[in-house]
Amino acid sequence: MYETSKAMVSINPFTGKQIELWPHHNGAQVDELLERAQHDAQAWSSVSIQERAQGLRSLADALEQRAEALAQTLTAEVGKPISESRSELAKCVEVCRFYAAKAPDLLRPTPAPTEAAGSHVRYDPLGVIFAVMPWNFPFWQVMRFAAPALMAGNALIFKHAPNTQGCAQGIITALAASVLPTGLLQLVRVPVERVEA
Repeated sequence: MYETSKAMVSINPFTGKQIELWPHHNGAQVDELLERAQHDAQAWSSVSIQERAQGLRSLADALEQRAEALAQTLTAEVGKPISESRSELAKCVEVCRFYAAKAPDLLRPTPAPTEAAGSHVRYDPLGVIFAVMPWNFPFWQVMRFAAPALMAGNALIFKHAPNTQGCAQGIITALAASVLPTGLLQLVRVPVERVEA
């Protein structure tokens, strides 16, 4: 069992032993996450694309510096061979660097053919985005979502699968070591019923 009424449980699928117990956030903690996300999203949306890229490169560096420890956590929680876990972390570093390099061009306003005197498509931040993440690629699924969304000026809150909370916490630890504001990418630990509400 990977979730109780009060916590999420990391269990090594190979040994069947509990790795760690992760308590659910209470209502006040969830409210605090949301407030911090709103605050940081508002500030982040006005930051230049160059500064966003610098922040994302910093996150890539933080992930890369912790890659071996994070790969070990991934192997322990999901049961992947360590070589696959290392590859997943390398891919996460690369997706951050890719969007840091390419987003200025990808997000540039582009002309749109219309009957108006002048029309264009522009990409404005949406604000705070919530995502529910699966267990099978616990770092990759988050980072392939987070990298472009952060570059677009958004803040993100994610709920990870109950059995990969160590991986989820690893992402938060890497974020804290980067220059990005910590409210831009946050983990919420709540039971499924609260997500549906």
